[in-house]
Amino acid sequence: MLERKVLEAAATWYVQLNAAPPGQADHAGWQAWLEQDERHARAWARLEKLQRQLDTLPGEIALPALAGVRTRRRAVAKVLGLLLAAGATGWGLQVIEPLSSRLAQYRTHKGERRHVHLADGGRLEINTNSALDVLYGATLREVRLHHGEVLIQTAADTAQRPFIVHTPQGSIRALGTRFSVRSEGQRCLVQVTAHAVELRPAQSPSRLLRLEAGQQAWFDDHRLDVPSPLPDDSDAWVRGMLMVVDWRLRDLVVELGRYRPGLLACSDAVADLRVSGAFRLDDSDRILENLATSLPIRVRYLTRYWVRIETA
Repeated sequence: MLERKVLEAAATWYVQLNAAPPGQADHAGWQAWLEQDERHARAWARLEKLQRQLDTLPGEIALPALAGVRTRRRAVAKVLGLLLAAGATGWGLQVIEPLSSRLAQYRTHKGERRHVHLADGGRLEINTNSALDVLYGATLREVRLHHGEVLIQTAADTAQRPFIVHTPQGSIRALGTRFSVRSEGQRCLVQVTAHAVELRPAQSPSRLLRLEAGQQAWFDDHRLDVPSPLPDDSDAWVRGMLMVVDWRLRDLVVELGRYRPGLLACSDAVADLRVSGAFRLDDSDRILENLATSLPIRVRYLTRYWVRIETA
């Protein structure tokens, strides 16, 4: 069992290194502390493992600078609390991900994609960090998407069973179609590339929205957004590609973070830089390297799973 003071020291170093661009002395001090005691290395390993599971630790510690000692102390306390809770609950997996999702029939980890053939001849393309179940019965063909993203190609069914995708936000009924569903936080994005689908929010089932080919729409468990045109190459991820046209750098970083384990962030100073290009999702390090050569930025690797983009 790691002592509280060791975990507190790890949390303090985490906040100190992340609060502002550290100098050589900071890195040297952290490295010396890390090598001083085997317990220090174990505490830091716990912090990194927790970071990979949560994707990000408390928001304010990712700021380029923390104003004042009191703010830093609050950040350290939050990180320490997470470390203590993780140790007490076996990494708190039930809090991070519900049991139904952890036991799903099909799962992908960050950066992983999976192809699934359905019994009726249809296909699923499952994107990064996703979990879903396929439930085919006598009267219905159902997919339950717990979280993540899936592209679905339906097939004709001799029994004429409806094909319905359930998400925490509601349901999507296929009308002989090819479409993708992305459940993210409290919202869900549906993109239709062939034929049409019908959307129904979970808490407002009387509301219905029909999406045609070439349209997309977000919805939550109560509301349906107005449909908008489908962006070009919206399904490029199936081919392992990300196509970007005049994106903000921060939006690109958020999207890359879906495919890369750990924490990937950028400072406010570079967040609004514009980016266009075609990127291979299987090599995010190469993407970051290319960005650093084409934009006035530098990519700072504090650890393998802790990367920050800053002004050059």
